[in-house]
Amino acid sequence: MSNLRELLTSTADRVADYRESLAERRVGPAADLERLRAELGGPLPAEGADAGAVLDELAAAVEPALMSSAGPRFFGFVVGGSLDAAVGADILTTGWDQLAFNGASSPAAALVEEIAGAWLKESLGLPADASFGIVTGTQAGNTVGLAAARHRVLERAGWDVERDGLHGAPRIRVIAGEERHATIDRSLRLLGLGVGSVEAVRTDANGAVDADALVRTLEADPDEPTIVCAQAGNVNTGAFDDLVVACEAARRQGAWVHVDGAFGLWAAASPAFEHLVAGREVADSWVVDGHKWLNLPYDAGFVFCADPGAHAASMSYTAAYLVQGEGQVRAPADYVPESSRRARGFVTWAALRELGREGLADLVERCCALARRFAEELGAIEGVTIANDVVLNQVLVGFGDDEHTGRVIEGIQREGTCWMGGTTWHGRRLMRISVSNWTTTVADVDRSVDAIRRVLASQS
Repeated sequence: MSNLRELLTSTADRVADYRESLAERRVGPAADLERLRAELGGPLPAEGADAGAVLDELAAAVEPALMSSAGPRFFGFVVGGSLDAAVGADILTTGWDQLAFNGASSPAAALVEEIAGAWLKESLGLPADASFGIVTGTQAGNTVGLAAARHRVLERAGWDVERDGLHGAPRIRVIAGEERHATIDRSLRLLGLGVGSVEAVRTDANGAVDADALVRTLEADPDEPTIVCAQAGNVNTGAFDDLVVACEAARRQGAWVHVDGAFGLWAAASPAFEHLVAGREVADSWVVDGHKWLNLPYDAGFVFCADPGAHAASMSYTAAYLVQGEGQVRAPADYVPESSRRARGFVTWAALRELGREGLADLVERCCALARRFAEELGAIEGVTIANDVVLNQVLVGFGDDEHTGRVIEGIQREGTCWMGGTTWHGRRLMRISVSNWTTTVADVDRSVDAIRRVLASQS
């Protein structure tokens, strides 16, 4: 049997070594996946192995194949690298091995999640009495928020969807922008509403919903149950829908407003960017990711609901053996789809406690300033264009025609200094740069711009 203390100590040292190397590591993986498959695959051995030897074997094979997405020059997706306190709390969470179902399964996990939820609502400027759940990410959060919306708008129409399902139910209109995130559509599929329920509203030149068109769409059929999906942070451009207009128009029609704020809702934590989400407080449900701008470990996201009754009605269930436990502590599983839940409240609490209100605001503002620096430096290069209005932390870059842009993206991914992904927006192939990591510096941006210059020179 392995010595647990030695195993954990050596593992912690290995993790620390890896994370300390991120600032200088090649960002894109360099390993051959066929080699990795050969080293780790094949038939399951008949006999087991010592735990320490197992971890050594795993790490030796995997580490060369890792994407350095936790490091300061990964700009491919809107994700951060875990804060130090969050990494430590995640290790504690694994060691404590708590079932965060309710106050009986783990009163500590339930209570810390409750505190973390209150801090999140305070940071994001959401109603203090809103319910919340910690989910795996925005996909799950959108599904929960839209399930609560489905419950309430159908109940107003005299239909109990939890009891009777959707067969014979009134049709629900879902009004959303043309550039909504694909997770909205997936959630509608999972909830039985279908993508065909969406009435798509045109967007402006930067990807935000045309507010006048949204109002007209809402008013065109005011008697049907309606859900409005507003976006706080376009996944390509960072643009924000006008939440004031969306919420006021929805109130007049009795519609539910769900705000998909996967990364953009964090703007509310910054006095410099809070205006972008003005009006958010009167929406009905909201989602935001923790493993994006809060820089939590995977997988953590948050869903909030101004209608706790609808939230719990759409998610909670009971069984004879599921006792709640003593005391006045909320049952976390009443607000999310999972019963066997990791205690994500610990890492959430740790990250917020490490940052504080000022640190969270600074994190948002620094990333946005670095995104603007990317746009300024790259936009000054001959033949390079910035395709979007940089309102937050997203930058879209074109390098001439689509074919050339694709070659530059492939070249920078191979070169290894940094990693950016590609996207297609408004008919153009573009490089997408997302700045979300707490460790990214001006030097990282400049180093990345220099790498792009070298790739461009090599292709000329």
